[in-house]
Amino acid sequence: MLGLAHLDRPFDYLIDTDQDEAAVPGVRVRVRFSGRLVDGFLLERVQESDHTGKLGWLERVVSPEPVLGPDLAALCRAVADRYAGTMSDVIRLAVPPRHARTEKEVPPERNSTGPLSPDLSAWQAYPAAESFLTSLRTGQPRAVWQATAGEDWPARLAELAAAAAAAGRGSIIVVPDQRDLDRLERACAPLLGDRCVTLAAGLGPTARYRRWLAARRGSADVVLGTRSAVFAPVHDLGLLVVWDDGDDSLNEPRAPYPHPREVAVLRAHLQRSALVIGGYARTTEAHSLVTAGWAHDLVAARTTVRARTARVVGLSAEDRRVAGDPLARSARIPGIAFAAARSAVAADTPVLFSVPRRGYIPSVACSRCRAHARCRACHGPLQLDSVGALSCRWCARPEMSFRCAECGGSEVRALTTGARRTAEELGRAFAGVPITTSGGSTVVDEIEPGARVVVATPGAEPLAPGGYGAAVVLDTWAQLDRADLRAGEDAVRRWMAIGSLVRPHGDGGALVIVADAALLPVQALIRWDPVGFADQELSERMQLAFPPAVTMASVDGAPATITQFVDAVDLPAGGEKLGPVPLPPGVRPPAGSPDAFGDDVERVLLRVDRRDGRKLTAALVAAQIGRNTHHETGPIRVQVDPPTIG
Repeated sequence: MLGLAHLDRPFDYLIDTDQDEAAVPGVRVRVRFSGRLVDGFLLERVQESDHTGKLGWLERVVSPEPVLGPDLAALCRAVADRYAGTMSDVIRLAVPPRHARTEKEVPPERNSTGPLSPDLSAWQAYPAAESFLTSLRTGQPRAVWQATAGEDWPARLAELAAAAAAAGRGSIIVVPDQRDLDRLERACAPLLGDRCVTLAAGLGPTARYRRWLAARRGSADVVLGTRSAVFAPVHDLGLLVVWDDGDDSLNEPRAPYPHPREVAVLRAHLQRSALVIGGYARTTEAHSLVTAGWAHDLVAARTTVRARTARVVGLSAEDRRVAGDPLARSARIPGIAFAAARSAVAADTPVLFSVPRRGYIPSVACSRCRAHARCRACHGPLQLDSVGALSCRWCARPEMSFRCAECGGSEVRALTTGARRTAEELGRAFAGVPITTSGGSTVVDEIEPGARVVVATPGAEPLAPGGYGAAVVLDTWAQLDRADLRAGEDAVRRWMAIGSLVRPHGDGGALVIVADAALLPVQALIRWDPVGFADQELSERMQLAFPPAVTMASVDGAPATITQFVDAVDLPAGGEKLGPVPLPPGVRPPAGSPDAFGDDVERVLLRVDRRDGRKLTAALVAAQIGRNTHHETGPIRVQVDPPTIG
């Protein structure tokens, strides 16, 4: 496991008779390479070698456990090729570190005799589900599932895993974070018992390796987990599921930065297994699989969608006025949103207020009434620079003489939009109503029934028994105005996740988005049309030549370093080089990581036609090989289809 591009290939060694029995493909070994002992894996046993020189001897078999079987080795190779990485880097993601004591433990006997036959009637809400479930038992269907609002997605995925297990096939279900994993585990336990194990970093290395071995040895048929669980060595894999593939928790921070969705696509192809990519919203990457004909839609009828969705309200010019109630004005709540919240509380149901999490640029507001300060030319949000000068974040027009449109005030302040400050203001607006905050290090999983005001950051919203009576999404500009290709897509995904927690409109549920109703993301939410929005996004990216319509690679590092590297990349015909530009905010590697940079960092983007993606990755690998052989130093990071382009 050398981790260098020019050494990313198998090497042949001789095996003596003493180790002949233990040296089976997949075991960990120690070999001597360039005069030093290194760790490795035995990939294959052959009678003769193509190497014409002298062969060295295998030093020893570290463990008789074949942890890197042929299927997993083939997947690691395919992922490395897809992401212009090395196989050793992928293996580090796929195979956990060894714990000798854990390997020697006698595995417990399985208590359950077999999976319970699942009740699949809830899938009837999706017309194509019947054919999918039939194919799941006998073939390899591939689908992109759009869960309806309020859908109990952990239960639906548990039913799919049980159906696959009943057919004698294994399953892997990947979710973004521990909260989702806990919900999924609770749903799977009654149907699958100890046939199911979870894999997550929070388990600790010993427990994680024990469960990983349970899957490898065949005592567990179903693996649930976060990012790296997509590599789990499940026997006779029949089903792969990736839930909420747009969540940034699924972005792998370690080289070669593979996304679980793309790994699942590769694995489904290599191992001929079924694949489901699911969520309340839809990413353009998932939609591109449908438009290409590689996967099929699994969506509910429009009548079902409408019946299960809350009434969604965007703001018109008239609605944008802050409520006349002075306490609501203090909390930045437009009148229509304040009325929906009051109605929910009056009906003894909880109301949810969603505020941007920390890290978003704070808004600038009027010091007197706290109304957002807007550009008088384009109505974009104003910002303060380092010397205190006001300008528009959209059109860059300087604001020399600010005058608040609401109260006529002439002074501004940075308005903190965190959950704590919002909760304080709402506590005054809803006197006597319990207030709950959820976000950061304090995340509430579920609240008690009854009237309650919940203030949460995106992704930290508690579950409410029976659903929220109303939800209000505040400060939406902080999500929509980000300098990110995926800003609109990500906003729709977060808003639909919030909307899925609200009661259907027939039960009085309302979702108020404090954003212009004419905006395309808001329109997609009002129609509850994630497929249509993804189709529109994909069409625009095809016109602009952005992923997933093209294959794009980013090269980050010091200016001189990336210039030298990019000059060595032999781009396919029609390939383009974009940049260099300053590294986008939020994508700098953490200090102390192998690819950590100094202060002066730039990014170059390389873009080719999707059909030439493999040629681009091969060219990147060739440039890395040249860099290694010439002993060039200086950190550099290469990402294929990076999650953040800017």
